[in-house]
This record gives sequence, structure tokens and C-alpha cells, in this order.
Amino acid sequence: MESSYLKSIRKQLEYYKMLAEKAMEQLPEEKLFWQYNDESNSIAVIANHMAGNMISRFTDFLTTDGEKPWRNRDSEFENILSSREQLLTRWNQGWACVLQALDNLTEADLETIVYIRNDGHTVTEAINRQLAHSAYHVGQIVFIAKMIKDTGWKSLSVPRNRSGEYNQRKFDQEKGKRHFTDDL
Repeated sequence: MESSYLKSIRKQLEYYKMLAEKAMEQLPEEKLFWQYNDESNSIAVIANHMAGNMISRFTDFLTTDGEKPWRNRDSEFENILSSREQLLTRWNQGWACVLQALDNLTEADLETIVYIRNDGHTVTEAINRQLAHSAYHVGQIVFIAKMIKDTGWKSLSVPRNRSGEYNQRKFDQEKGKRHFTDDL
């Protein structure tokens, strides 16, 4: 993985993974399975869907369609996980698959065409699609966790009324090329 794009996208995906994990850590186990209503998804269901998506898309990434015949997307939205341990095992399987696939790519692969449901994407487009999908669902996980935790919520980024302090710390550093997640 020599490309600055590939390094950046990996760091960005790791950032979203970390946000979701820090949100989930703040909740007792039973709250990972809480649903607002019957049409809503719990954090566990969202995490299971994300894992299923990543495993399907990034298994044999360059050589097979990203929507694998063995994937049952609809079952990803059923309550099949019953413990934090099961949730995290499934979650980590998905992330390991996508991150390993990224680690195996080179700059020369970025314009290669891959397919998702027979729709051609450059590798760059497929990765960007995954980044957007991950950010969308991690936002849901964080929002649900924050609602559940209410006033006990611990901020995952710059806490309220601390922007000046955060900015001062950033501007006290020398200018330099770095990823914004390097000092989290």
C-alpha cells in the first residue's frame, strides 16, 4: 500500500471504526440491542449489517462481484446477535476483511474495475462507496448511543465548549503534513 490515497482512506476507515467502538463501550450490553421502535435498527443490527456488507464487498475484492451469492443481506437486519462478545466478533470480522483488502492494494489497482451487483466501479469508487456507507452507519450508531446515554455521554470528538482549547493545542503545533486522527 504505497498510495497516499490508500493510506488516507485506511486511516479514515479506522477513525469511523474507533468512533463506533467508543460509542458502544459507553453502553451496558443490553442497550446495544435496544430499538426505538419496530422499524428501527439496534446498534447490534447496524453493526451486523456493516460487517456483512464489508465481508461481501471485500472478500476476493478484485476478482468477484461485491454482492456475493452467499450473502443474505435481509438476514443482517434480524436480531441474530445476543451478546456484546458476538457483536464485537462479527464487527471485527468485517473490519478485518476490508482493512486487509486495502493493505493488499497498490496504486496500480486504483483504476481497476470491480463490480457490485454487476455495476462497474473503479477500485477508488468502490472504496469511496464503502467509506460513505461506513460513515453513514457509524453516525447512526453514535446517535443511538448518545440518545441512550443522555447526560452521561462522553464526547468522541471536541467536547462542547472546548473548541478554543482544542484549536489552541492544534495551532501550538508546527505546520506539517499529518492526518487529523494522528493525535486522537
